[in-house]
Amino acid sequence: MSSLIRPVAVFGVITLAIGFTAATAFLASARDSPPSRPDICTTTDSGVSDEAPFLAENESAMNKMMSDMAVKPTGDVDVDFVAMMVPHHQGAVDLAQAELKYGHNERLRRLAQQIIANRQSEITVMRLAVDDEQPLPAGSTPQSVPPSDSPAASHATMGIAHDAKPHN
Repeated sequence: MSSLIRPVAVFGVITLAIGFTAATAFLASARDSPPSRPDICTTTDSGVSDEAPFLAENESAMNKMMSDMAVKPTGDVDVDFVAMMVPHHQGAVDLAQAELKYGHNERLRRLAQQIIANRQSEITVMRLAVDDEQPLPAGSTPQSVPPSDSPAASHATMGIAHDAKPHN
């Protein structure tokens, strides 16, 4: 009987060792791989072939934005903030330009134009803020974001009341 127990015990130990090694390798590979990002409006099988060029530009803009936002921290919060926000805002500009190129809704086209103007202005303000090493002269204030950036102002320009109720 003891001769039967020994091979079974050895087989069990070998099986456990292989399982432990495989589990460790799996966990290590899962930890080292970047998190997956869901596809956002990238499918071209929507059944509407006219939308394919818009979707392709959208996917390209989103991929570029996500890639450019992955910055290595510098130790300077302000520099890191700008390094991540500039590609985020540029992504909004790129998507708004695609809306202007392919979209038909006039309200959305006006909004896209506002997005482009506001985000480009904000990109300039952010870049100037981190590039400006000189202190502001006494009594002056930093350049601010254009007031048209408020939701109420944007909606008013489009003819929509800020507190408008959704249509049911």
